Amino acid sequence: MKIKDNFILREIAGSYVVVPVGDLSLDFSGVITLNETGAFLFERLQKGAEREELLQALLEEYNVTPEKAAADLDIFLKKVSDADVLE
Repeated sequence: MKIKDNFILREIAGSYVVVPVGDLSLDFSGVITLNETGAFLFERLQKGAEREELLQALLEEYNVTPEKAAADLDIFLKKVSDADVLE
């Protein structure tokens, strides 16, 4: 999985936002806000991480059970997919 090239992640005043750039900014209205964990996952998706890599990264970075990490990851992936941010 990979984030489309025309989306970038920025930290603004302690908040993380995903904004479209280039021609995509004409078709995509608004911004996507993320929490720290969402930004953590988004950065890895920009590099083309797959679900299992993302899950492992969550388990290494955060004190969370595998079941909770997997459930939260699936929710996050559905949201970015529904927002048409993934290639």
